[in-house]
Amino acid sequence: MQEPLPIRKDGQADQDLIRAYKRTGSMQVLGELYAPYMELVLGVCLKYLKDHEAARDAVMNIFEELVDKLKKHEVDQFRGWLYVVARNHCLMQLRKDGKVKITEIGESFMQSDEEWHLNGVMEKEASLKVMEDCMETLPGEQKQSVALFYLDGKCYQEIAELTGQEWNRVRSQIQNGKRNLKICIEKKQKEMQS
Repeated sequence: MQEPLPIRKDGQADQDLIRAYKRTGSMQVLGELYAPYMELVLGVCLKYLKDHEAARDAVMNIFEELVDKLKKHEVDQFRGWLYVVARNHCLMQLRKDGKVKITEIGESFMQSDEEWHLNGVMEKEASLKVMEDCMETLPGEQKQSVALFYLDGKCYQEIAELTGQEWNRVRSQIQNGKRNLKICIEKKQKEMQS
């Protein structure tokens, strides 16, 4: 009789299971890694496929995809990576079933003005620069909590465990950080428009 694997409390355990799977190819290890995320994957599949049976089938098909994909990819945040795999699987399924319309766009329809395209790219880069600058203005704990929540996809509990802070403090830092970011971004955008 095999010992059950310990209950995971953070992303580090995911990393341990990923390494164990890559090393051994054990389907049991892959199952232990995937099982806690099956409801998340089902939710993603229901969102895209709009059919409960098709979504349940997709959950199993995605598990089968992981057998090869996980060996080929370096995965830092399993949850976020799995979300993208599930979404892409559903979109491919919809495309295959003909439920997604693909429209060919001819050259005559496309705007060929390079300046227009570059302006869009430059605006996006400027927005990212403003966001980065504003992140730097946040106090240390706010900056860390906001980055872990929004950029790394961690939940409040995971951030509390990683930082050693109380859950309510983490929540407060994220809310305050979000408000401070919004104020900073709005201020910088006004300055840029002047």
